[in-house]
Amino acid sequence: MNAPLAHPKPRAADNVIELEKVRVTFGTAKNAVTALAETSLRIDKGEFVALVGPSGCGKSTILKLVAGTLNATQGNVFVAGREIGAGAARIGMAFQNPTLLPWLNIRDNVMLPLKIVPPFKEAFGAKRKTEYRDRVEASLKQVGLGGFGDKFPWQLSGGMQQRASLCRALIHDPTLLLLDEPFGALDQFTREELWEIMQNLWIEKRPTVLLVTHDLKEAAYLASRICVMQARPGRIVDDSPVPFARPRTIDVSFEPDFVTLTQRLRQRIVAARAVQEIVS
Repeated sequence: MNAPLAHPKPRAADNVIELEKVRVTFGTAKNAVTALAETSLRIDKGEFVALVGPSGCGKSTILKLVAGTLNATQGNVFVAGREIGAGAARIGMAFQNPTLLPWLNIRDNVMLPLKIVPPFKEAFGAKRKTEYRDRVEASLKQVGLGGFGDKFPWQLSGGMQQRASLCRALIHDPTLLLLDEPFGALDQFTREELWEIMQNLWIEKRPTVLLVTHDLKEAAYLASRICVMQARPGRIVDDSPVPFARPRTIDVSFEPDFVTLTQRLRQRIVAARAVQEIVS
């Protein structure tokens, strides 16, 4: 359970995510493992924040805290100004596996949030063949899947499935978009195409985005801020803005400033890992 504040403070209107001295521990006594040391993090409306770091550093733990699928052992988690669990925030999610339902065609897969998420679900029966269908078709066209609405997931390539997954994650105009390694299983060229699509979607819709990735180039291309995490126990050891103007192109990733940024992030992770090994 999240420990309550003695004197709860009102959350700033532009805070979409706020972790306040949050800690996550699994097990008890001698078997206790701290997955996330005391961590505070604030993400404002419209920011695109990437979490990077080695496996086991707590990136996915933070994502689960924000999604409400994991409770903090200590501290408080606020999403859209409310403590997690106190009120429903509209959240979109995309994972490394597109998780499309194989028995539904692409159009119906993308439309699924409109069927189950308020306030859209209340009008689903009346609008699913008109307004909602048009909404889905426009979204599919935007990511290069125009004309593929009647296809089933197994008829599409991995990259095409991930495009559909991004459409589904954004179709209900979420306040917050959570991305857990959504491009990690794709080849480099497909991944770069999807980075461009994701950037264009963010520029148009401006959701608040929290991205978990191991790819420093991906983080620097997509994010407005990058948080570097250290493992054992997990914690944020660096939080830096990304200075490159948008829209960004793949060409920018070969420029000296971009390479310098990714190298600095890599060195920060390596240095944090070295400290861990000394402590261990």
